[in-house]
Amino acid sequence: MLSSLTNFLFFLLFLNFPILSTQNYHPLDPLTPLELIQVQAIVKNHFSHDVNFHYVGLDEPEKSTVLSLESNRYKLMDTPYRRAFVIARLNGKSHEIIVDLSSNMTVCDKVYNGNGFPLMNFGEVSAANKLASSYAPLIASIEKRGLKLEEVICMSFAIGWYGEEKSRRVVRVMCYYMDGTVNLYMRPIEGITVTVDLDQMKIIGYQDRVMVPVPKADGTDYRASKQSDSRRAVRDLDGPGLALDGHVLRWANWELHISFDMRAGLIISLASIYDPEKNEHRRVMYRGFISEVFVPYMDLTEEWYYRTFLDVGEYGFGLCAVPLVPLQDCPENAVFMDGYFTLQDGTPGRIPNVFCIFERSAGDVMWRHTELGIPRQMVCVTEWVFAVT
Repeated sequence: MLSSLTNFLFFLLFLNFPILSTQNYHPLDPLTPLELIQVQAIVKNHFSHDVNFHYVGLDEPEKSTVLSLESNRYKLMDTPYRRAFVIARLNGKSHEIIVDLSSNMTVCDKVYNGNGFPLMNFGEVSAANKLASSYAPLIASIEKRGLKLEEVICMSFAIGWYGEEKSRRVVRVMCYYMDGTVNLYMRPIEGITVTVDLDQMKIIGYQDRVMVPVPKADGTDYRASKQSDSRRAVRDLDGPGLALDGHVLRWANWELHISFDMRAGLIISLASIYDPEKNEHRRVMYRGFISEVFVPYMDLTEEWYYRTFLDVGEYGFGLCAVPLVPLQDCPENAVFMDGYFTLQDGTPGRIPNVFCIFERSAGDVMWRHTELGIPRQMVCVTEWVFAVT
């Protein structure tokens, strides 16, 4: 029976937001934009000056509390428990803060004095990229290779953890070359490394080790407009067989709660299936999400050996999400949901259409690539094999 749940396709994939108001909550509902603004004000008041926000999410009630409400069949309800969990950086220290929204105050502030590496935020990554791109030795290295500076894109990469005494909040900035393609990862500028300290926002290391020819751009652009074959829209003309009540989803004999988190992305909670023999819903999962994706490139060269990405813990599944496109990512009968997160200064941000939920025939093979590293552009491409069953 669990396999039937996979007939739902949840796609995780940002920007201005409308202020939404709500008075009733499921105990596992994500924080609303108004609540995120409230958290921002409480935390800033707690410190009396600006802090760097790295994570804001729901501080969930105890499992026993949530389960005690299950007899209400997950209907929206007034609940006195609305708390936020915040990770913030101030003066080189990481703070784990619990904010009680009902009392409008912080109830816990646990300080970590070491060089812990909380989730990176957009502000510091963007600043590190800009700092490296304007660095005179890097510009000289680009010119030495005969490359056009305006076609160079630089990106920050986490370098891993080597123990408390050796590790700092440091990234290495690597650069890529476009000039005829948006598939910039196919054209790395090898041999150049810029090391940036994120807390000081200062370049602490530079190396131009070797010159390697940049691969050609011919045949590397993956955009549909550059392909010779046509693309078909994703369609499923049957009406939706699902019902969405707030964040509670009902489909066939399934019920589950879905929410967005800036670190984990999609979270599925309280998934249950109706058992006709017992005439009741049987829970099969209390809470589920992708806890981490580990990507070890680890080529032996100087520019690659440290690249062992922790996609969730270092960059954030939710933070890396982008809006889903109707009729490209999702069919006509899809139901869309937005996601909200927190920017570096605590201001809420919105990802429209971060989830789409739909029912369709199985058999499709699909992949999606979205590139956000090119300034003022968002490049998307989708490839599929269309099947009718």
